[in-house]
Amino acid sequence: MSDKWIRVSEIADYVYCHRAWWYRRVTGLESQNATELTRGTAFHDDHGAEVGRSLYLRRLAYVLLALAAAVVVFGLLRGW
Repeated sequence: MSDKWIRVSEIADYVYCHRAWWYRRVTGLESQNATELTRGTAFHDDHGAEVGRSLYLRRLAYVLLALAAAVVVFGLLRGW
């Protein structure tokens, strides 16, 4: 691919920090904190997975609560 193409990730980089984008795009300099960036990406991946589990458990709790309420209502209607 030609260097004249601008990828979406480059636009995001530019919006975040136009100076860093310029260094990388024009001068060819790479980030010096690659280790921290990798750790940050891993942290965000782990956090995203934890948020996903939290949402799943919340939905499960709502389903179980609705099921328990249905059992109580059914029991009251049946005269237990």
